[in-house]
Amino acid sequence: MQVVSPDIAHLATAESLLLTPNGLDAAKLTSVLDSMFLRKIDYADLYFQYVRSEGWSLEEGIVKSGSFNIEQGVGVRAVAGEKTAFAYSDAITLAALNDAAAATAAIARQGQSKSVKSGTGSAKKLYAPLDPLASLPADAKVKLLERVEQMARGIDPRVTQVMASLGGTYEVIMVARSDGLMAADVRPLIRMSVQVITEENGRRESGSYGGGGRYDYGYFTDEILLQYAQEAVHAAVTNLKARPAPAGTMNVVLGNGWPGILLHEAVGHGLEGDFNRKGSSAFSGRIGERVAAKGVTVVDDGTIADRRGSLNIDDEGNATNCTTLIEDGILKGYIQDALNARLMKMKPTGNGRRESFAHVPMPRMTNT
Repeated sequence: MQVVSPDIAHLATAESLLLTPNGLDAAKLTSVLDSMFLRKIDYADLYFQYVRSEGWSLEEGIVKSGSFNIEQGVGVRAVAGEKTAFAYSDAITLAALNDAAAATAAIARQGQSKSVKSGTGSAKKLYAPLDPLASLPADAKVKLLERVEQMARGIDPRVTQVMASLGGTYEVIMVARSDGLMAADVRPLIRMSVQVITEENGRRESGSYGGGGRYDYGYFTDEILLQYAQEAVHAAVTNLKARPAPAGTMNVVLGNGWPGILLHEAVGHGLEGDFNRKGSSAFSGRIGERVAAKGVTVVDDGTIADRRGSLNIDDEGNATNCTTLIEDGILKGYIQDALNARLMKMKPTGNGRRESFAHVPMPRMTNT
């Protein structure tokens, strides 16, 4: 198999967590994929996933909740024409793989079987293969929350209540494909949120702020924590003086930052390939047409280092890209995974995303 990974550390970690403990190696994965082609399918892949995640929340200086979760498993997919068969198991064993492969091969169709080469370039190296959960002991994580609470209370005397939450995920994935490619990725992810409540003259208002990315908990320095606290307090204090907006139609000016969520929801999802292939999007069949005002350009960029939506490879093993969707108001293309790209006779854009090993990939956004 051709190995595609950001660096040797990602691949070594994936093999040590997903293959070696279960008596698997590249040769055995190849044999499973080969067995599926006895039934004349077009394409097959194996998707392995290991996830550890945790969450902490603090309110009034007390840790009110904590959670820890471990999940692992493998999904087996076979594609024949426009048909997809999928099976999954939370047991990563050769027997489970063979059982799942036998189940998915039931969609076999008449005709010559063939491999579909769907790679989109070399894997990126956008973040380090860190384990956030292991980067700090439990008491230090609690102290992070206590510190940001103290900062928020010290900014303005009108702050009456502070809530803070901290979460981290350590995810390792590996994809083995029937075209001979094997890809692996280690995906750290952290997040901290701060919410404050302020009170003045009997009026109570709230504000919140937070951030994170593909780092370990060392990212949350005092400077970062102070920024989160200041932004949350600023929002809450501003709301104390806010007045109701007038009713009716009016012009709205959006700044950078959070207003981007409106674009993500209203436009980004409408540019995902499956909706356009099925004709259910307002953008279906409109490539080359004007769909926005001049000067408006929209990109989906999964290659920004350390961002929450960035990936070294997508969940099909393809490298992520910076994809121009709308340029100067003209629709240029859609967000694609391998299957929808093939059916629409377009190129994959590195946007094959899975909810987990128990789900098939779909074309979904990275950083839009």
